[in-house]
Amino acid sequence: MGEYRSRLPRTRREVEHALDRLVRENRFTISVFFPLNGAVLLVASAMGWLPEPLAFNAFLILLGTLVMRSPLIVGVLPLVTRRAALGVGALTAYAYAIEYTGITTGWPYGWFEYGVELGPTVAGVPIGLPVFFIPLVMNAYLLCLLLLGDRARHTATRLGVVIATVLAMDVVLDPGAVALGFWKYYRLGPDALLFYGVPLSNYAGWVVSATIAVVVLDWAFDRDALLARLDRTEFMLDDLVSFVILWGGINLWFGNGVPVLVAGLFGIGLLRTERFDSELLKLPRSLPWRS
Repeated sequence: MGEYRSRLPRTRREVEHALDRLVRENRFTISVFFPLNGAVLLVASAMGWLPEPLAFNAFLILLGTLVMRSPLIVGVLPLVTRRAALGVGALTAYAYAIEYTGITTGWPYGWFEYGVELGPTVAGVPIGLPVFFIPLVMNAYLLCLLLLGDRARHTATRLGVVIATVLAMDVVLDPGAVALGFWKYYRLGPDALLFYGVPLSNYAGWVVSATIAVVVLDWAFDRDALLARLDRTEFMLDDLVSFVILWGGINLWFGNGVPVLVAGLFGIGLLRTERFDSELLKLPRSLPWRS
């Protein structure tokens, strides 16, 4: 027992190194195996092929989301200063507040309601909401830093491109979520313009949400430190790989052509930044079918 305890990480740096190693050694399982299985289970749930309690199991949805988010969380963890923690805390409060406003007033996204349990709720808002929302914005921010290069130093360019990228992520996410029945929009007028079942008011709302979230994250984190961490941490954008596989696959099943195309563009962006590499696709020896 004493020898086991001596191997446990004792400092923050040792914990960070241990988590880095854990994610690095399990990249395929986390970022390919989990989203592929997630897409199959979610589609099977929506089609009525899974019995209770497996169909849209809230625990499995939250667990799968946390696992897929782990490369981003572990990648960002060493950069969480007091300022960054304050920014993330503010975004967490903001996410709850704007979601509650949305389901009670219809602003800014339009009237909607949840059709699937996404875990425990408070006042109708899933407590896991920040895990769904904040990483989307951070993934977009990191991808744009890499793609923009030196142009990212220009504030207006950086913020504008990231906000547009977050909106593009919702072009993939919302149609897939509506097709699954995660949430649905109502009180739609006869002349309402819909994009694969999603009212355009939703995207206007996302412009508001994305702008606030991107500005806060841009203030909270040291951009040079993020770029340095990205340079030496090959798995830091693996959560975006999961996003492409999961939501691209779900949209493909339901025939949502434009969201599939946009998901493919994110895949191209990952290829250009050399984040979809041979190490990611390497099967870990721990998988059951590996000898």
